[in-house]
Amino acid sequence: MVTATHAPMNLFPVEEGELVVGGLPISRLAERIGRTPFYVYERRLLDLRVRELRAALPTGIDLHYAVKANPMPALVGHMVDLVDGFDVASGGELRVALDAGMDASRISFAGPAKTEAELTQAVAAGILINVESFREIRLLREHAARRHRPARVAIRVNPDFELKYSGMKMGGGPKQFGIDAELVPQALAEIRDAGVAFEGFHIFSGSQNLQPASICDAQSQAFDLAVRLAKSSPSPVRTVNLGGGFGIPYFPGELPLDLQPIGAHLSMLVQKARTALPEARLVVELGRYLVGEAGLYVCRIIDRKISRGQVFLIADGGLHHHLAASGNFGQVIRKNYPVTIGNRMASPNVEQASVVGPLCTPLDILADKMSLAEAHEGDLVVVFQSGAYGFTASPLQFLGHPPPEQVLV
Repeated sequence: MVTATHAPMNLFPVEEGELVVGGLPISRLAERIGRTPFYVYERRLLDLRVRELRAALPTGIDLHYAVKANPMPALVGHMVDLVDGFDVASGGELRVALDAGMDASRISFAGPAKTEAELTQAVAAGILINVESFREIRLLREHAARRHRPARVAIRVNPDFELKYSGMKMGGGPKQFGIDAELVPQALAEIRDAGVAFEGFHIFSGSQNLQPASICDAQSQAFDLAVRLAKSSPSPVRTVNLGGGFGIPYFPGELPLDLQPIGAHLSMLVQKARTALPEARLVVELGRYLVGEAGLYVCRIIDRKISRGQVFLIADGGLHHHLAASGNFGQVIRKNYPVTIGNRMASPNVEQASVVGPLCTPLDILADKMSLAEAHEGDLVVVFQSGAYGFTASPLQFLGHPPPEQVLV
């Protein structure tokens, strides 16, 4: 029986036995930052990923960054000149996006529980609001009546299909997200009477998918649904957000996503849109696919312990900093992220070891019985695929340990 292994983690070079990040050996980078643990994101890889996408996707597709994947202000600022727009999920993320310099006309706002204050903030900024309920339409009607400032809106649709084989399903069946597709004609009628500016549809059916055929199928269904719904729209459709779903390989046996068939399929949809939705721009909204592989989480081994024959490398970081790598961010059966000892990349001595954190819970595991270079106190543990849903998706204040640093290099 052949044991499945992680896809090669070869985006970061190795020199003289150390992982190199931003042109620096990992040990020197740790010294420059001043302490561990830390997250590090590399500009070079952000640029590379967007170039690869632009080469694969047809002209006529707008590329948007979902800020929730990683809202670090310096990183968001770097993304401004790489993508065509941002999607935010809160008033806080909207402030980050505006501070970064993204033109307000190219920002959209999705989220199932927008407060009145957030809606006011969004209208004042002039961004596109993806309305997700009849309540939001009513509030925007009242806002337009009081302040004579019409909102720009699209409808976030809960479709009657889902993204098959996705890590997280965001559409299909009963969902808290969006307005059910069968109720959208009614919502469009209310928008027509609400004094707001209708612009299009946002149809996001799932995330973290490594199957091109599934992504293409969901995009086709989203496009066809938008065409059907457009027959009830109060004005020409100007934008159709087809969602994202592009995944990255985290676990053993997973392979990188093949962009070629997706690009070819989107080319076909762009051609169809010229006839069916002639004034609409098609949008692909991506988060983790843009930033996930550009980031590392790095912590330091504080102690090496052998308990009944099992090696434990006890680190100064863990679950509280990187909930997803611990297996407690949606995994049903825990699987290891790709992990290495960053300053011992050329070591001939390999052992089976578990990397655990400083917390008083057995859930605090970063690597469970993995083959790693023999490591000791002071060595640096590196968790790959950590550029998305890391820092801000973790319980940073749990047990009172200090939060990690974040740097962009």
